[in-house]
Amino acid sequence: MLEGAGTEKEPLLPARTAGRGHPHRGTFGAGDCPDPAASCTVEDAAGAAHDLYINQAVVFIEDAIQYRSINHRVDSKSLWLYRWYYSKICQWVLSLTITLILALAFIETPSSLTITSDVRYRGTAWEPPCGLTESIELLCFLVFIADVSGKSYLIGWEEFRKTKWLLAYILTLVVSIIDWTVSLSFSCTETVRIRRILRPFFLLQNSSMMKKTLKCINSTLPEMASVVLLLAVHLCLFTMFGMLLFARSKDKQQDKEWVGYFHNLPDSLTSLLVLLTTANNPDVMIPAYSKNRAYSIFFILFTVLGNLFLMNLLTAIIYNQFRGYLLKSVQSSLLRRRLGIRAAFEVLCSLKERPVSTNELCVNANTLLQVLQKVEMDFCCKQAILRTVRSCPHGILSAALFQKLFDELDKDPVKQHPPTPEYQSPFLQKVQFAFGHHFFGYLGNIVALANIVSICVILVMDADKQLSERDDYFLGAINCFFILYYLLEMLLKILAMGFKRYISYPSNRFDGFLTVILLVLEVSTFAVYGFPHPGWRPEIMGLLSLWDMVRLVNMLIVFRFLRIIPNMKFMALVASTLLDLVKNLRAFAGLLVFQLKQFSHVQEEG
Repeated sequence: MLEGAGTEKEPLLPARTAGRGHPHRGTFGAGDCPDPAASCTVEDAAGAAHDLYINQAVVFIEDAIQYRSINHRVDSKSLWLYRWYYSKICQWVLSLTITLILALAFIETPSSLTITSDVRYRGTAWEPPCGLTESIELLCFLVFIADVSGKSYLIGWEEFRKTKWLLAYILTLVVSIIDWTVSLSFSCTETVRIRRILRPFFLLQNSSMMKKTLKCINSTLPEMASVVLLLAVHLCLFTMFGMLLFARSKDKQQDKEWVGYFHNLPDSLTSLLVLLTTANNPDVMIPAYSKNRAYSIFFILFTVLGNLFLMNLLTAIIYNQFRGYLLKSVQSSLLRRRLGIRAAFEVLCSLKERPVSTNELCVNANTLLQVLQKVEMDFCCKQAILRTVRSCPHGILSAALFQKLFDELDKDPVKQHPPTPEYQSPFLQKVQFAFGHHFFGYLGNIVALANIVSICVILVMDADKQLSERDDYFLGAINCFFILYYLLEMLLKILAMGFKRYISYPSNRFDGFLTVILLVLEVSTFAVYGFPHPGWRPEIMGLLSLWDMVRLVNMLIVFRFLRIIPNMKFMALVASTLLDLVKNLRAFAGLLVFQLKQFSHVQEEG
């Protein structure tokens, strides 16, 4: 619940104070006793309190790891519910439910889920009976009701009233359920279905990155307004100039510009608006340019002022706003992490398992080890923190040292590959050295390039031949040779590196997967069509016959040559930047899906 982060103004309150906004709010009572039927003894109360503090520290550390707010209930039952809600299974079920309710658009009436989009060959789309999709919707609504109920309970009434996303979540559910009820009452014959338009909201509210992006766009709009207004003035002025410049004349042969693009105000405005995106450039200026070359000055000025100045200025404003918001978002996330870690420290200080001579707050290292064993986090990161805690002098952790321990969370994990096998035989040692060397990988890249070139040569030679004139003998023989080499390369690498080390590299996993697919398809081809021989032309059967599948898989060989990218620093830097862009664009892609789904539903209702 990232929305509650703004209320954490005074997180470092004394750990001994119990209250609604403190690290371990919720007093200890009879409900926390190990045996509710018996009276709570002092020992039972102390043990239950110890377990409660440990669980609170576990939850706070997990909140810090996931950049979540610590402003939620922390009594024993709520802690159990909180960890269960954020468990992988629960979040996986919620994500699956969102995917399912969005996927209903593909089969609901009117459905366009057909193999071909050509209306001449497209058959009648399957229409589900009334009640089928509605039953699936009902199950999804029940999951969403449980989701919003759990969130609302865990953050408490005070925070619930301040969280606009949860209020909008409840309103969307209420409207959707009402519309669902109306749909069933009309036996699914109603023409307007409001709940379909609201479905993308479930995806939006479940993604913190999409909500941050939407909030950033909302804060950017006022800054963009001035430039957008300037663009509108620029467009309107040049529209008026264009209508005056390309006015209708007596010579119809000279009026092609007026007829095609500046016939009236809407056409003129549309033509220049499209030209602002350069989509109709230079078509829009060809008739006028054919009449007089000087007319090109009008279009050049419009394009230079609009595209090179105003559009770039708009891009700069958007970039500047997003960069500032990104910085605030990172600062807010780091603050939530430090708050969670400090809250865990304050809770563990309350245990006082070892007396200290100073007044400084400290945490017992053994207690922290007990907490870390329950925390769900990255294995490598947990092991690094555990090693540091075990080596702590005197078994005592101060606040600064406690905070520094979790700096490991901000470090990128360095993947450790399994060791290579140690052979006793001198021959195997030489084999391991030869085929484990990076030069052997370079040889594989050269062979993959030769495979690509050979396939391209054969395709060029057979491009103008009729099907009856083609001879697939050479292509079949080449496939056989290269697939055998890929198989031999994979086996030799496994021998040199060991199986575990081999599969620890993504490039090796891809090569091995590709080799296995090619081998299976090649053996199947020989079983069906026989071995390659002169005049060998396997029969084409259907859209994707076995031989066609082999040809399609051969295209994947091209990706084999992309293994050279990590070996070249500049290319590796560019490739990693592109991958990071793809990862960071997930939130924008979600917003685009949100808009497209709404637009498609509006079109269907229309």
